[in-house]
Amino acid sequence: MMQVAVIGGGLMGVGIAQVFAVAGYRVNVFEPIEHLRATVRQRAADNLCAIGRDSSAADLIDTPVDLPSTISQAEFVTEAVPEKLALKREIFAEIVRHAPRSAILASNSSVIPITRIADGLDTAERIVGTHWWNPAPLIPLVEVIQGERTSESTIVATMLLLRRIGKRPAHIKKDIAGFVANRLHHALWREAIAMVSAGVCDAATLDECVKSSFGLRLPVLGPLE
Repeated sequence: MMQVAVIGGGLMGVGIAQVFAVAGYRVNVFEPIEHLRATVRQRAADNLCAIGRDSSAADLIDTPVDLPSTISQAEFVTEAVPEKLALKREIFAEIVRHAPRSAILASNSSVIPITRIADGLDTAERIVGTHWWNPAPLIPLVEVIQGERTSESTIVATMLLLRRIGKRPAHIKKDIAGFVANRLHHALWREAIAMVSAGVCDAATLDECVKSSFGLRLPVLGPLE
């Protein structure tokens, strides 16, 4: 079984680690803040208990105290730090330096193009965007974003891995800000805010119009279907 590493032990990082652990993968999580690092495994166990799953899967999660030892043997590394481009670029420079040259390097960004994160870094062909939706253990979709230099083999391997752990990966072929699902979601928000601002209806009425009509239909009938 391959070794997986997650950089960042916040809400998304723990959720991603939990998904891999439930699928039987050993996961190293690096979290630089000590009191958060100390609770990573317990938070994953608590999450599993909350949804009626066996919490022992969390025993597959380890928390090394430094980044190099977290990723030195990893075959798949995913960064899940806050949405700050400079921070992500700094972290990725370290990941490229210390991870095996054969490892796939992923970023869990919800809006930042992976090409901007990988710009100027060595081996950018193995760097890929993977946008997990919150809560990571419950939402099936993971957008797999192909950067300008991301190789086809990296895309294929990443999507295969995500399917193995029970996710539904979507290949995003053009690396645009916000990708696909967030851009659709934001378009709905913009129109909703505009109609309430124009006095067409109040916020509660608008929400009811969505939840009691096409909101119910979307899981089985997408907008282009």
